[in-house]
Amino acid sequence: NVGALTLGMQGKKDYQEKLFASFQLSERIPKNNFYRRLKGALDLDFLYSLTKGYYGESGQKSIDPVVFFKLCLVGYLENIISDRKLIDHCSMRLDILYFIGYDIDEELPWHSTISRTRQLYPESVFEEVFTKVLSICADKGMVSGHTQAIDSAPVKANASMDTLELKVPEEELQEHLRKVRVLSSMDKKVPHRKSKGDRSDKGQRSVTANANELSAIKGRNRKWAKDQDQRPGAGNKGAKYTSNKTHYSPTDPDARISVKPGKARKLNYLGQLSVDTANHVITDIRAYHADGKDNQHLPDIVKRVKRRLWKEGLVWENCVADTGYSSGENYAFLEKTGLKSFIPPHGTYKGGPEGFVYVEEDDHYLCPQGKVIPFTKVFLDSRTKTKKKEYRARKHVCLGCPLRERCLGKSAQEKKFSVTYYRAEYERNIARVESPQGRYMKGKRQSTVEPVFGTLTQFMGLRKINTIGLKQANKVMHLSAIAYNLKKYLKFAQKRVKSGTGKLALLFFIKNRCQELEKTLVGLPKNLDCPVVLKTKSP
Repeated sequence: NVGALTLGMQGKKDYQEKLFASFQLSERIPKNNFYRRLKGALDLDFLYSLTKGYYGESGQKSIDPVVFFKLCLVGYLENIISDRKLIDHCSMRLDILYFIGYDIDEELPWHSTISRTRQLYPESVFEEVFTKVLSICADKGMVSGHTQAIDSAPVKANASMDTLELKVPEEELQEHLRKVRVLSSMDKKVPHRKSKGDRSDKGQRSVTANANELSAIKGRNRKWAKDQDQRPGAGNKGAKYTSNKTHYSPTDPDARISVKPGKARKLNYLGQLSVDTANHVITDIRAYHADGKDNQHLPDIVKRVKRRLWKEGLVWENCVADTGYSSGENYAFLEKTGLKSFIPPHGTYKGGPEGFVYVEEDDHYLCPQGKVIPFTKVFLDSRTKTKKKEYRARKHVCLGCPLRERCLGKSAQEKKFSVTYYRAEYERNIARVESPQGRYMKGKRQSTVEPVFGTLTQFMGLRKINTIGLKQANKVMHLSAIAYNLKKYLKFAQKRVKSGTGKLALLFFIKNRCQELEKTLVGLPKNLDCPVVLKTKSP
């Protein structure tokens, strides 16, 4: 029995390639396609003049610089970190071919050409493209400028822990092994994997640690060898104690050993990121050595971000970061730059000994008994390399004090202590952090810069640096940030943004009105009995 509903005769599709075909990519790509919209929004023609100096006057033509950058951006937009896989992927996508300006019968560049061209261009070219994309985001109203959130995260380097070498001259190797390194059972079982080539220089292969640091490493090695069988992951061949002071990577000398609580030691780079809090646009990104501290890099970050925002006519007011960026020098630097810091201080910070009261006018402390502990000198702490102020009382001041033994201890004869030189800057920053605005800024940082870093590492090709060296790592990070900003740009709906420039203009307007009002009041007769009502238009 045939049903009531019939669809006609059964069809069969026979495929036969045509010798000639009329085909246009522009007709096949939908109007709302991501890469079609990106092609219309992104103009990279300035690259021709920017990169002209890196080519010769004769020889075979190389890859078009615009095509190179577009191919790189596709890699980060598609989360592909392999150049070989990138070319294979692009050859199968009509919309990507349309975006880079290739037809279906044109052969794409070799994957090795992408790698060589990346090495040819300096970091400044990639930074210029990043700045250009940031500029078009600012023109669209995506960047407010007044609040920037800064954070860092380790990014895996293209090097293995198994190839680590000891930082010693060859003739001193056995002596160094005897003094510093304790060979564990794991070291004996697993042979050392020799690197194919050593890219390091003599300085990177030499031990720069002092005797105290080497002694501390020796103790940690002994402890590690003693109880490593009980450690999580003890079965891993790379689970051995290593330090940047005694080891280096011949594969990538710029990579550094870093560790986070609960995670294995790895060779990483440190990515520093600055994000505008209005619409989560990245305003700065850079790679640093992973063994450095966050607070060491803050001034460098601030200078770059401030310069970029200033070029766009935006005023930066608030700098938001976590405790890792805390230091008195940074607080003083930000105040000098005209920025308000919202950076929680380290837990070790104290404004002075417990129970002592600081008197700012005379720059001295009052002990619990009311005795004055005066300021004596400014010095540089040899351990922390930070500037400090010393306060010391004369011996006779503490004689007969009922708290003497508890306050001075058994051997000290006089009260002496040191406080950070930047105590005032610390206190002003703490007041801001603990204010309602400070609590709001903390939530803003956690919801802004941390998700952006997660997006870059998981979805924008930054899970691993696929190049060698710090300069190449900077290029990779800039390309990932460019791809992220462009994606935000195409998704952004035009809206009114609170601009730092607008706020400055409003303050300037109010100031002028106040000056005009003052001149009007000064010009009035002094013997007026009737009240004068001044009418002004609200701004």
